Amino acid sequence: MSKSAIHPDQVRDYRLLMQRWHDLVKGLHGIELSIFGEAGGYPLMVVETENWNPKAPSIYLSAGIHGDEPAPVEALISWAEESLKKKPLYSWNWQIFPCLNPWGLERNIRFDAEGRDLNRCYQSRKVPQVSDQLRWMKRRSFDAAVTLHEDYDARGFYLYEIAAARPHWGESLCREIDAVMNTDPRHKIDGHSARNGLIRRRITPTLMKGHPEAFLLHFCHAKRTFTLETPSEGCLSDRVLLHRKFIQEIVKKVKLSVASPSKTATLRQEI
Repeated sequence: MSKSAIHPDQVRDYRLLMQRWHDLVKGLHGIELSIFGEAGGYPLMVVETENWNPKAPSIYLSAGIHGDEPAPVEALISWAEESLKKKPLYSWNWQIFPCLNPWGLERNIRFDAEGRDLNRCYQSRKVPQVSDQLRWMKRRSFDAAVTLHEDYDARGFYLYEIAAARPHWGESLCREIDAVMNTDPRHKIDGHSARNGLIRRRITPTLMKGHPEAFLLHFCHAKRTFTLETPSEGCLSDRVLLHRKFIQEIVKKVKLSVASPSKTATLRQEI
């Protein structure tokens, strides 16, 4: 979808979103769309590699866990429509949750139909849609995991990187996407120290009472975990473009990180 074609009503139309994902997956070999659960009367989608190859690069992507953050939902499908069918990406391992809170998305509400912030429920087994998602993720591991978000108070984009594998990617990722949108200039964001839009965190299971999705990914599934935040009061098209660019840069990083040293120079030219 072109930048000029993005319309807020279309972005919030979950039936249209499902149709776009269905249409995309029909043309992709080895990638399937499944319904992993239900919430608020809406079916919940997961798009993933049918036959997992332990030797292939693996990436996790999710969007829409907060219903008032629509740009990541549109960015994820529009990136996939343009990129996922290309070699070699369709042969990678993918697990993509296109919209984790469709009830909230269609109503422009952060919470789900039961008034819960789903992104504080990943240590619980009492929230059915979260439990269903965790069962679907069981025994999966990822070279990188990305959760896409927006923030009403943001003054530019910022990025959480949970410190795990090294070398860290956060600084270079921020530099690569800074051409699309300025970083949030604050030195303190949500109580965390930030530098040039980057917040790097070391976390423990007792750090927060309610665990966000990124914590679960870090503890159980991913070598590297990132949460990107764009300013939800900014231009929708710019926010979508920023999220798309970030996914592209993650793909580049993963491609280089899994390459043998002899292939790295060639891959840099191909990306």
